[in-house]
Amino acid sequence: MGGICSRKRDQPVYEDGLQRGVSRAYRKSGSSKWPGASFSRHVMDQLPGRTCPSLMELCIHKICEKIDEYSSFSVLPRDLSQQVFNELVNSQSLTEASLEAFRDCALLDVYLSEYPGVKDSWMDVVSSQGSSLLSIDISGSDVTDTGLVLLKDCSNLQELTYDYCEQISENGLKHISGLTNLTSLSFKKSNAITVEGMRAFSNLVNLEKLDLERCPWVHGGFVHLKGLTKLNYLNIRCCKCIGDLDMRAISGLTNLKELQVSNCNVTDSGVSYLRGLCKLIVLNLEGCNVTIASLDSISAIVSLESLNLNRCGLSDDGCDKFSGLKNLRVLSLGFNNITDECLVHLKDLTNLESLNLDSCKIGDEGLSNLTGLPLKSLVLSDTEVGNNGLRHLSGFGHMENLNLSFTLITDGGLKRLSGLTSIKSLNLDARQISDSGLAALKNLTGLRHLDLFAARISDSGMNYMRYFKNLQSLEICGGGLTDAGVKNIKDLASLTLLNLSQNCSLTDKTLEVISGLTAMVSLNVSNSRVTNEGLQHLKKFKNLRSLCLESCKVTAAEIRKLQSTALPNLVSFRPE
Repeated sequence: MGGICSRKRDQPVYEDGLQRGVSRAYRKSGSSKWPGASFSRHVMDQLPGRTCPSLMELCIHKICEKIDEYSSFSVLPRDLSQQVFNELVNSQSLTEASLEAFRDCALLDVYLSEYPGVKDSWMDVVSSQGSSLLSIDISGSDVTDTGLVLLKDCSNLQELTYDYCEQISENGLKHISGLTNLTSLSFKKSNAITVEGMRAFSNLVNLEKLDLERCPWVHGGFVHLKGLTKLNYLNIRCCKCIGDLDMRAISGLTNLKELQVSNCNVTDSGVSYLRGLCKLIVLNLEGCNVTIASLDSISAIVSLESLNLNRCGLSDDGCDKFSGLKNLRVLSLGFNNITDECLVHLKDLTNLESLNLDSCKIGDEGLSNLTGLPLKSLVLSDTEVGNNGLRHLSGFGHMENLNLSFTLITDGGLKRLSGLTSIKSLNLDARQISDSGLAALKNLTGLRHLDLFAARISDSGMNYMRYFKNLQSLEICGGGLTDAGVKNIKDLASLTLLNLSQNCSLTDKTLEVISGLTAMVSLNVSNSRVTNEGLQHLKKFKNLRSLCLESCKVTAAEIRKLQSTALPNLVSFRPE
C-alpha cells in the first residue's frame, strides 16, 4: 500500500506487486502428522501467557538452528524431515548447501515460490525425492529446461507450479508430458507456452486444473487440450492473443466448472461457443470485447453461479436475459453503462448473494428492485446512490460486505445501516462522512474491515472505535487525526492492517501508542511526522510484512536495519 491510499480496494489488480513477492504457505495438511506452525525465530522467547512450544517444535527449532552440522536427514521419519524443510524455507534459512541434506528424504511437498537462488542445481536434490514427491512450486526461479527434465522420475507428481519462470522454453515442456498423474499445472506469464509447447499437455489425462494466466503466445494451442476430459478449471486471464477461435477449441472441454477469460480479445461470437459447457459454474469475462448480446449465449448456461461482466460496455438493452440465470449467486456488472432499468431484471434472482455495481449509473430508486434478495455483498461505489437509497438496504439482515465509497451518502443516511448487524466489511470513502457518521455505526459491533478514506474523522470521532473490538482492517486516510485520537485504537488487538496515511499531525507517539498491536501485518503512516527515532516502537511487530512511511522523516537505511534485527517477515517497505 503506497503513500496515497488506493482508491478502490475491491478493484482487481493485474500488475505484479507485493502479492507475488509473498510466498504461499509452505506446507500442506497432508505433508505432516504434527501441527505445522511457524516457530523458528521466537520459539525460545515465548511471552508470558503464551502456550509453551511442544517438544516436537523445540526439536525442529534446534535442528534448524544447527542445520550446518547435518549432512543428511534421510534416516529421519519423512514427516519430521518435511517439517524441518518447511521451517528452513519459512525462515529463509535454506541454502544450496543445506538443501543437500534432504537428498533422498522422500519429501511430499517442495514449496520454493519466490525463494532466492533456486536454480537447476537445486532440482537435482528436489528430484531425488522420486515417487514420493506430490507437489512442487518453484515460481520465480531461475530453473531452466535442464532442471525441468530432472523431474521425469517423480512419477507421482500431482501439482506443478512454474509461474514467472523465464528460463523455460517450449522444448523444455516436452519433459513433463510423462507426468501423467498431474492434476494441477500452472505456468503463469510464461513465453514457453506456445502452440507447440502446449502439445506436451495432451498426455496429461488426469489434469483438473490448468493456469496459463498472462501467457502471450497461447493462441491456437487449445486444440491440444481436447483429450483432457477431467479438466474443470482453466485460467487464461490477461492473454491478449486469445480470440474467438480459441473459445471454439475450449468448447469441447465439457467438464469445465470454472473458466477465467478476463482481459482477452474475445467477442460475442466467441462466447457463443461456450453454450455447451453445461457444467460451468464460474465464468469471468471482465474486460473482454463482449456486449449485452453475449447474454443470449450466457443465459443458456443455466448452471452458472458466478458471472463477471465488469468493464464490458454493457447497456440496459437486453438485460432481461439475466432473469433466466436462476442459479446465480455472484454477479459483477461494474464499470458498465447500465442504469436502474437493468436492476428490474435482477429481482427474480432469488439465490443472488453478491452484486457488484461499481461505477454504474444506479440511483436510489433502482435499489428497490434488490429488496428481498439474499444479498451478503453489495458494491455501490461511484454510483448516484444517496441517503434515500439506503432505506432499501435496511432489511438486508444477512449483509456482510457493503461498499458505499464515493456515493452521495452523508452522515444523516448512515443511521439506516444500524440494523445491518451481520456486516463485517464497510467502505465509506467519502468527504461527506464525519465523526457523527461514525456515531451512527456503533451498533455494528461485528465489523472487521472499515475503510474511511477521505472521510473527515477527527480525534473526537475516534472515540467510537471502542465499539469495534473485532476490527482486523482499518483505513482512515486524510482525516484530522492526532496522536491523541489514535489512542482509541490501541486495544483493537485483532488489527492486522492499519492505514493512517495523510494524517499530517501524527508523530512518533502514534507508533508508540499502537506498539501493542502485535498482530499487525500491514502498516501505513505515510505523510506524517514520524521519524527514524519512532521506528524503535515497531520492534514487536514480528508479523509485519508491509510498511509504508513515505514522505516522513524516515530513511530506507534505518528501515533495513530494523528489518534485519527485529522484523524478519518484512518483505515490502517504503521508502526503499
